[in-house]
Amino acid sequence: MSSKAVASATLNPRTTSYEFLGPPGALFITLAVPITTYSLFFGCSEQTGGCPPPLDGLVPNIIDSVSDLNWWKGLWDTQAAIYYCAWYTFCVVSWKILPGDWVEGTKLRTGGTIKYKINAFSTFLFALGLTSGVIMTFGPEAFTFLYTKWVGFVTAAMLMSFAQGFACYAASFRPGKLLALGGNSGNFIYDFYIGRELNPSIGNLDIKSFNELRPGLILWVLINISMACEQATRRGGLAHITDSMWLVLAFQGWYVADALYNEPAIFTTMDITTDGFGFMLSVGDLAWVPFVYSLQARFLVFEAIELGPIWTAAVFLVNLTGYYIFRGANGEKNDFRNGKNPKNLKFFTTASGSKLLTSGWWGRSRHPNYFGDLLMALAWSLPTGFSTPITYFYVMYFAVLLIHRQRRDDENCEKKYGKDWHTYKKLVPYRIIPYVY
Repeated sequence: MSSKAVASATLNPRTTSYEFLGPPGALFITLAVPITTYSLFFGCSEQTGGCPPPLDGLVPNIIDSVSDLNWWKGLWDTQAAIYYCAWYTFCVVSWKILPGDWVEGTKLRTGGTIKYKINAFSTFLFALGLTSGVIMTFGPEAFTFLYTKWVGFVTAAMLMSFAQGFACYAASFRPGKLLALGGNSGNFIYDFYIGRELNPSIGNLDIKSFNELRPGLILWVLINISMACEQATRRGGLAHITDSMWLVLAFQGWYVADALYNEPAIFTTMDITTDGFGFMLSVGDLAWVPFVYSLQARFLVFEAIELGPIWTAAVFLVNLTGYYIFRGANGEKNDFRNGKNPKNLKFFTTASGSKLLTSGWWGRSRHPNYFGDLLMALAWSLPTGFSTPITYFYVMYFAVLLIHRQRRDDENCEKKYGKDWHTYKKLVPYRIIPYVY
């Protein structure tokens, strides 16, 4: 074996353990995510008869639909595909031309770092400005196309996700690529899903961080605005948008704005530092986030709900509590990582020299930010009322996601800190929800 091959094998060791139940689990999720995304539309829309549609004859209707060639053709919308490609191009061009600082990410196994351009929030404001201009000039009806062409946009986003997943997998075999430790198993199905290359890029554009914050996350807010415009068009103008729709717009819009404004915080997350970029992240960023997370706003188009001041205040309080915990916990963590400790929080020092917080929010649980996230997720669904469990899909899915992510974090930390991690878990016994879990 040549010295280059030895060096490559040392830097990119073969993955010896699987997550997500290995290749069968990866294949299942790869197929299930698109199916679920479409199902949440066909199972909760006025076009199919409600949320859910009438259960009588549901199975025969599904069989008749999927066996009809015209139904499959209906998933494709050329105009929607052009709009989606134009949107993605807008995000790339905005990244390129809008001003922004360049910051370094965490140190890689090679000893080097990647520099990231910080202008996601500027891109968001730019997109909102253009959208507002269209609505103010031409009226809300001009921005309802995301509702009327929903399925076509989903298909376009899915195709983009698969294209990027395949392209990044193929490019990862070029010499000199740094691979993700968990995505080099040698099994195509698994590596394609989990992501083989750690940081695929085109020039200075890091594909993973770009997709994480821009095309899907900002589109999520634009979709919600389109849903509000559709509701306004039906109800006689922007002044007649329901309080429930305004709550969803405010909660989710603020969440996205907060993430984009605090863009540098993403560069220490597991998605960026550990996971490769494969279909798991591409479909999650580009299709799942904007088209599944906006389910509540889409539901409120055809089920306009007026909450009234008391229920509006109660739901607002749930979201505010979640945000307070989420932002407070992340603020403590970021300060501590940057060498600051304004609250004089206690910490535990491991044998490797790493310091782990054991007081403040991080003394209450090992992932208090996840607890805040869950409370906000609940607040996003509460405006839809209790007539259907489907609009609470996000809360249930998000709980499973965060529990799985927390367990992945625990496994990685146990490998990293050894016995010290067991000592730390005794100091901070709760995983996410203090005194509960």
